[in-house]
Amino acid sequence: MTETKKMTKEEIFQLKERMKPFISEESKPNYTYYQIKCEQCTITAYTSGKVVFQGKDLEFMQKEKKEQVFPQAGSDEVGTGDYFGPVVVASCILTQEDEQALRSLKIQDSKQINDTNIRKIAKIIKEHSKYSILILNNQKYNVVHQTHNMVDIKCKLHNQAYVNLVHKGYELPKQIVIDQFVQEKSYYRYLQKEKEVIRGIHFETKAENKYLAVAAASILARNAFLEYWDKMEEHYHFTFQKGAGSNVDICAKEFVQQCGKEELGKVAKLHFKNTEKIELFK
Repeated sequence: MTETKKMTKEEIFQLKERMKPFISEESKPNYTYYQIKCEQCTITAYTSGKVVFQGKDLEFMQKEKKEQVFPQAGSDEVGTGDYFGPVVVASCILTQEDEQALRSLKIQDSKQINDTNIRKIAKIIKEHSKYSILILNNQKYNVVHQTHNMVDIKCKLHNQAYVNLVHKGYELPKQIVIDQFVQEKSYYRYLQKEKEVIRGIHFETKAENKYLAVAAASILARNAFLEYWDKMEEHYHFTFQKGAGSNVDICAKEFVQQCGKEELGKVAKLHFKNTEKIELFK
């Protein structure tokens, strides 16, 4: 399938920014601004303003952003980029009354709020929302990751977070939003063997800054991550480093020296390159 659109230079680069999470390969053939390859399509943006979309699934081109209405449900995840600590997914439902109660908090993506405020805001969100929080600890994560990649894991956790809301007796609203980390078609393909699958979901990048329920879920997930982190540090009497940079390599070496390498799988995602760098298993 091939579709062609005429776009301004500004629109062309806005498109690239929106597609950034899904780009697997990028090049710049003659007479183009760029050519990007994603899982579902290839996009070639010519300097003339012509943009060519090629692929089996171009449905995303037809989707218009849905306006923020209430009640709404949203979900988000944290911990997927951290070597230490669990993967956490939270979902929540907000009514118009909840929105009014939370409006003054100026809720936004949890990555833009410091940890102290995350803890404070999370308590208020819990008072004014219906929510579900799933924590995949490192020990179980390392087992699951042997047969399921990170995207697969996230799809299953997001779906289960909504299933849990239903099991709690809550009715999911018509507007359900996920901060997009995979194309919709692939999301449901990962869930094809699940017993219960929540459908009718709207997928949108940077949704945590556009939909209050997603922002609230992001904060609940981050708060749960921080609470789990506190327990890890208390249990091991050790200060862990967030992220996956060189400082984390040093931290991992110190942890092994202090607690033993057999404990690493209980606090870290072993498939990260950090494990290779500290040369524990050679």
